Amino acid sequence: MLPWLLGMAGWLLPALAGAQPAAGPQGSREAAATPSEAQSSVVPPRLLSAPEAPYPPGATGDAAVVLTVTVDAKGSVREAAPVEQHEPFSSAAVRAALAYRFEPATRNGVAVAAKIRMRVDFTAPREAAAPPPDAAPAPAPGAAPRHDRPADRDASPAPIEVVVRGEQLPPATQSIARGEVRQLPGAFGDAFRAVEILPGVIPAISGLPYFYVRGAPPANVGYLLDGVRVPLLYHFAAGPSVVHPALVERVDLYPGGYPARYGRYVGGIVAAETAEPRPELHGEGNIRLFDAGAMVEAPFAEGRGTVLLGGRYSYTAAVASLIAPDAVIDYRDYQARLTYDVTPDDRLTVFSFGSYDLLGEERDDGLSVLFGVEFYRLDLRYRHRFQNGELRLGALLGFDRTALDGNRTARDRMVATRADVIYRVHPDADVRVGVDGSIDSYVTDIVGYTVSRGGSKRLEQQFGSRDDGALGAHADVVLRLAPRFELTAGVRADLFASGGATAVGVDGRLASRLDVTKRLRLVNAFGVAHQPPSTVAPLPGVQVAGLRGGLQKSAQGSAGVEADLPEGVTAGATAFYNAFFDMTDALGAVAHGWTDDFDDLADVPRTLGSSYGIELYARRRLTRKLGGFASYTLSRSTQAAGRSRSPAPFDRTHVANLALTYQLDRNWRAGARFLFYTGSPGASLAAEERDGSGEQATIDRDPPFYRLDARIERRWSIGERGWISAVLEGMNVTAHKEVIGGEAIGPVTIPSIGVEGGF
Repeated sequence: MLPWLLGMAGWLLPALAGAQPAAGPQGSREAAATPSEAQSSVVPPRLLSAPEAPYPPGATGDAAVVLTVTVDAKGSVREAAPVEQHEPFSSAAVRAALAYRFEPATRNGVAVAAKIRMRVDFTAPREAAAPPPDAAPAPAPGAAPRHDRPADRDASPAPIEVVVRGEQLPPATQSIARGEVRQLPGAFGDAFRAVEILPGVIPAISGLPYFYVRGAPPANVGYLLDGVRVPLLYHFAAGPSVVHPALVERVDLYPGGYPARYGRYVGGIVAAETAEPRPELHGEGNIRLFDAGAMVEAPFAEGRGTVLLGGRYSYTAAVASLIAPDAVIDYRDYQARLTYDVTPDDRLTVFSFGSYDLLGEERDDGLSVLFGVEFYRLDLRYRHRFQNGELRLGALLGFDRTALDGNRTARDRMVATRADVIYRVHPDADVRVGVDGSIDSYVTDIVGYTVSRGGSKRLEQQFGSRDDGALGAHADVVLRLAPRFELTAGVRADLFASGGATAVGVDGRLASRLDVTKRLRLVNAFGVAHQPPSTVAPLPGVQVAGLRGGLQKSAQGSAGVEADLPEGVTAGATAFYNAFFDMTDALGAVAHGWTDDFDDLADVPRTLGSSYGIELYARRRLTRKLGGFASYTLSRSTQAAGRSRSPAPFDRTHVANLALTYQLDRNWRAGARFLFYTGSPGASLAAEERDGSGEQATIDRDPPFYRLDARIERRWSIGERGWISAVLEGMNVTAHKEVIGGEAIGPVTIPSIGVEGGF
């Protein structure tokens, strides 16, 4: 049995001005209640505790939101509504207020419902002032507001004030929030799909769920949901994401030099964070041409617990059967979450999600599976907050399966555990330490599927049955060495075991942020990473066997500048260089003929590689009346094996994105997105940069590709909290074909007509 793994860590939130601050793991709130009696027999509500309330990702500047809050006779917030809309701050303030706990109002000593006004002040992470020397020490991250003295019953009436201080993302991190994702044309509201617009992300093929991040192949990029590994981002082909959009609060892209808690990938990290539980009944749903989905969350035990259910089901098969009666097309997914606050400082969470895809054909001899994958996760979590810190424990069960060639499937049953302790050791120093471990049991067996093409023996050698293990520990420290300079230094060590072999990887990480002025910042990130052998693209249950040839390695470095411009525009420029060693990119090996002399794929020479370039971006929140996002990546990725050197199979010199959205009036919103990238050498067109004579060889590349996405929405409000929208959206509305390896693909075009709603 895998033992529980324990550790210690720390998290310091920048201090707040004021005498009674309260902090959360993603932000901090300064809460002070000064209730008074409007009459001698009436006592207004008194604030007891506040939930986590992060500064909205993607937002800029300071903001103040005034809410009208209805507190019931049990002290729970029954309803919260902004006096004036100011997105994304209004939604963040409402979500926070709905989880507040009060001592209820009383009339003649009897608890009654009451309506009050609250002002929520948002302060941009880099603009908050330090606390005065005589300020009370900040409580532990996530601790409930303290009340060191009873409320003054004779004080004059005053609103309850809550100041929210935003989480500052690690240096060199790009983030896109749920509100912007929903407005991004061609993303269909899916946070994972929106990653494609971020700088440094190179599409393998337009619309498909595989990306190169700064030259790292898709299997070397980690996809995580609340820290849990996700093998696929989308359903098959160009389908929707495998997680209902309403559940995802934001997606962060760590292209390199990321915090030490992320490991075992030599490329970037795509990390999605789910929304915090809301102790109110709420939900979202949508019906489109090809599928339907919904999510609903409800409280229980007087708001101490919540239960969430969500999912999506495709009826594409019914539509496809009208055209191709023998076609079998199916995909579906589910999400379920149960949370319960045992005490104000202790929370238990059970989170489960899964996905299923099947593409096949009915034949006389049975079902022929062209593509079949499924995965399921059950994650158990415990969080305990204590003075100056927080403890997090987790245990994971998982199951993955993919249909393979040669009448075989690959399966993986996994068990994983993790532990982190976050601790504040000094007002200017945070320490974060953790450990994690996993066991993956891979099994390849014969099933009753007919799968084209042979190669069973080679597949068994490369993906045979065995048990793999990994055990890791990580630690980093965040130092505020000066009011405008922050330095993060971390280290991570992992022990890998597979097929009787073991390997150790030790990673170092260093990142910094220097505020040159209030609106200008310099950011740098450097790191070393290790990863076991892998395929070019991730598939559930498919993992290269053994550690022959050792671990894959990368060295990642970037330096950039960020600026807050007028009119709410943020812009940045980053130069990066990544070096890759001992890579197991089978696609690159095949493309360049490096497998011709080898019968066993495990004996194919490891490749070296490098990727370097410049990334530019400018963004104005897509939720504003006129919003926009522009990104451009100029890069070159190369591979080398022995004396052979060539561009990587998906090297694209230029990648550009431009998205614009506009609020036409109160109910109508429209937007468009343009994507352009130059062609790659392609698997069949790759040529060495230098021939045997040492002279430069000509590289034949595929032609450039572009696509146009569009979205238009008509929205109606229903009551105080409900809404419904009619949405017309399309990806690649011009039906432009892409050329890969000299062959035209597609066009990959996705039209969507649907209705969305929520409450």
